[in-house]
Amino acid sequence: MGDGRWRTVGSALLRVVLVWAVSTFTMLVLAGILPDFQLQSDDGDSITKIAFTAAWGAGAFGLLSALVWPVLVRALLIVPALVLGLLVFFLNGSLLLLALRLIPDGRGAVAPQTAVVVAAVMSAVASATSTALAVRDDNAYRRRLSRLADRRRRRSGADAGRSGPPGTVFIQLDGVGHDVLARAADQGLMPTVAGWLADEEGHRLTPWRTDWSSQTGASQLGILHGSNHDVPAFRWYEKETGDVMVSSRPASALELQRRAIARTRDGGLLTVDGASRGNLFSGGAEQLALVLSMAARLGKGRRSRAGYFAYFSDPANAVRTALSFVAEVCREIGQSIAARIRKDAPRIKRGGLYPFIRAFATVVERDVVVSAVIGDMFAGRTAVYADLVAYDEVAHHSGPDSRDADKVLARLDRSLALIAKVAEHTPRTYRIVLLSDHGQSPGETFAGAYGLTLKDLVRAGCGLPVSRRAQRTRSGSEARDAVRIALHRRPAEESEAEHLTKPSDPVVLASGNLGLVSFPDIEGRASRERLDRERPALLGTLANHPGIGFLLVRSERHGSVVLGRGGEEVPVAELEDGKGPLAPFGPGAADAVRRTDTFPHVADIMVNSMYDDATGRVHAFEEQIGSHGGLGGRQSRPFLLWPADLSAPVATGSELVGAEQVHEVLRRWLRECSGPQVPIGRPGTEDGTDGADGTVEAAG
Repeated sequence: MGDGRWRTVGSALLRVVLVWAVSTFTMLVLAGILPDFQLQSDDGDSITKIAFTAAWGAGAFGLLSALVWPVLVRALLIVPALVLGLLVFFLNGSLLLLALRLIPDGRGAVAPQTAVVVAAVMSAVASATSTALAVRDDNAYRRRLSRLADRRRRRSGADAGRSGPPGTVFIQLDGVGHDVLARAADQGLMPTVAGWLADEEGHRLTPWRTDWSSQTGASQLGILHGSNHDVPAFRWYEKETGDVMVSSRPASALELQRRAIARTRDGGLLTVDGASRGNLFSGGAEQLALVLSMAARLGKGRRSRAGYFAYFSDPANAVRTALSFVAEVCREIGQSIAARIRKDAPRIKRGGLYPFIRAFATVVERDVVVSAVIGDMFAGRTAVYADLVAYDEVAHHSGPDSRDADKVLARLDRSLALIAKVAEHTPRTYRIVLLSDHGQSPGETFAGAYGLTLKDLVRAGCGLPVSRRAQRTRSGSEARDAVRIALHRRPAEESEAEHLTKPSDPVVLASGNLGLVSFPDIEGRASRERLDRERPALLGTLANHPGIGFLLVRSERHGSVVLGRGGEEVPVAELEDGKGPLAPFGPGAADAVRRTDTFPHVADIMVNSMYDDATGRVHAFEEQIGSHGGLGGRQSRPFLLWPADLSAPVATGSELVGAEQVHEVLRRWLRECSGPQVPIGRPGTEDGTDGADGTVEAAG
């Protein structure tokens, strides 16, 4: 035992010396290449003196990185993630300047702008060297993982060994549809997933069907908290408060989480020893990182940012991710230029801040979340749920079947392989479950296809001014005629005094290929009859437009109805799949529309774009050529991939429908792995929530 410990210490010391030597050599090379970087006095020094100066500088830089860097990162947790990623280079350069000042006799000097480059290169080389030394000795790598696992077990007081109940890691591949995952596995883009599927004792794959609102807000709220009631879209207008709820806005996400907990009287999927990483909602977890709903809280709730500290406190991680961030920005710019040169169609603009947003989603968020998941596994946590958003972001702008999106899938697979490898060394065994919250459907944008936005079309139907582009639309004759008719004066009978009330501007919101139209001047849900009186051209303009599939409105005489082209009208109660306006939208469309119609905050007019079942195309009302949010094609067909030793999600011949049912399946699997999950509320609260913030005390 003693000899083994000394060998371990000696091996670690040798790696430190080797990394120091490589860093010293790197500093010497950079001093010879860069004119604004020197390691000698103005009168010149011997080679030995210069080498000593470089070794001193490299050692000082390494110590500062190890000791000062974590303090800097913790102090900067209040800085937005995107800004923190860009600050990495500046902070690292500042540490190098300080390290050079510590060299005796002032022999080290560098220009501030050059210090940023030198620090980045040295950190990258040191990280690569350290990694290479570990990789060369696989046994050393395994011992390192085992030591880390043992250390975490001792810290948590857990028993040694892997004899306890297995934990579960849920990895959400945001926006990856069932068909996309199956294709990626078949074509070798995702060899890890392909290996799981090929193993008879590995994993099983099945699709599931989303609700009408096929987007992360509705799906993840249902999956993590068991209810997505009254979430009609990604964004919607609430008349009683005048607020626009947006699923990706922290305050809205926190309110949605609170409503779900109040409805289910349950904290969520992760209330017992759980961790939530990179999600919109907490799921009731105590361990949080990059959880949007918790970003709206003050004080203790800000610990969601702690995930950044855990990752960026290692300067090698920070520099590696920062370099990858810059590379991803350049990659996006290059891919965008190539798409324009190839004249890819459909295509949207990808300039402005988008390259940086994409780099954050595909690099920073991925690295931080994967690192947090690995930490959770070493800590032996019972349930971990993490969202990787990279594919969804790229597919929106490049297309769900594009080469750009395929490359992201390949990188995500490498992250899955790393998590699976780590699972071999964790203090408890882990079952890895993959799932997605929705898919994506391709197609040209509504504005690109018809020359006007949904808002333009609604305003035209209301007789309100529209932008010039709507009157000069380059679309087909049907769309031109609809706008032209809508721009005419109202019929004479509409000039009667009782109908002269001046309408307010409608609120028009988009959620992929789902549009929501609300009228703030009408209390409650507007009726078809009132809309026909006050805005007689509106419903006909929308329903007969070639880019729109169907509308949902409330009728005073018939209850809610679905309107299609040519005056087609079907009461919601009589809707059938494969018939009427819903005919192209496939099985489950009628039930999805009926359910949404019961929501208190359903819009006055719900607008679903057209869907071509032959090509799978839809028209997004946003600037997206890969979209989701409504009905139509692959967006409503995500996947669930689970270990074969867990029970099947549903009985043979049945279909898994809705995020709430997925929640029940995941709960059942947690019980199968670790026994009953019993959340306990704080004393004095009726619903088990901690007052305003919606967190739940977990069973001990």
